[in-house]
Amino acid sequence: MSFFPGNDPVPGDAFACDAIEHLIIPRSSDIGGFSVRRALPSVKRRLVGPFIFFDRMGPAILKADEAMDVRPHPHIGLSTVTYLFDGEIKHRDSLGTELVIAPGDINLMTSGRGIVHSERTPENLRGHPLSMSGLQTWIALPDQMEEIDPAFAHTAKTELPTFNDRGAFGRVVIGAMGGLHSPVKTFSETLYVDLTLEPGVRFPFDASQEERALYVLSGEIEIAGDRFAQDQLLVFRPGDDITLIGGATGCHVMLFGGAAMETKKHIWWNFVSSSKERIEQAKEEWRTGRFDIVPGDEEEFVPLPEGR
Repeated sequence: MSFFPGNDPVPGDAFACDAIEHLIIPRSSDIGGFSVRRALPSVKRRLVGPFIFFDRMGPAILKADEAMDVRPHPHIGLSTVTYLFDGEIKHRDSLGTELVIAPGDINLMTSGRGIVHSERTPENLRGHPLSMSGLQTWIALPDQMEEIDPAFAHTAKTELPTFNDRGAFGRVVIGAMGGLHSPVKTFSETLYVDLTLEPGVRFPFDASQEERALYVLSGEIEIAGDRFAQDQLLVFRPGDDITLIGGATGCHVMLFGGAAMETKKHIWWNFVSSSKERIEQAKEEWRTGRFDIVPGDEEEFVPLPEGR
């Protein structure tokens, strides 16, 4: 989740595969029962395609007396993408949206000129142990789209195309792969694919996307004779066709990327913009209460971080 104060990741150990530009080992923080690993932004890599933020949440078990309560907080200049493998989250935002996201669904909230949202454990699941596992990513908006009106789109997992071919199976969450096209709309070329490989199964990851990466969610993956374990982010060199091979126990990975941003993007807390001045303006707007409120969740909010 975007509210987690996770540490920036650090580069990993040396590797042999020339097709990999960067190997990033995210740093883990334990916050309120959650293990959160932040892979982007990093010292070595700020974006992959339009992806400017990549957090791995869990897997974790919330005890019966615990709940996830992300108080209302603001965003500008980006689309948040929430994708769960386990558990449920109730989303509310300043547009009046209120719904529960379940595993396999996709929430895409476009902040544009400004939006506020909260993410909490649904009321009917409180008081019981709850498994939580998922990804929170941000997609930076093209410069000309940074100040568009905010919007929210929810796509159920039943609407997303799936594939199952000789030990390679998964879901095209955003973008297109292998002739399958997700109905989720974004403002720039974007790829986001949930992929599971059985042991020894080979899967082509072609160079059709300008920038590409994968995050190992579980198991081990082999690429050009090198093996990469869970919670490693691999950024691939442009132009190379890559063959992914499931390790001894198979693997579960997230493929992502897309077209590179045309200009530099600045990120501060929950704000993304091509303009540092716009970020300063957003800070002042949040500090002075000029963002919209979240209907049904008006009593709390995340204050602007001090000293930043």
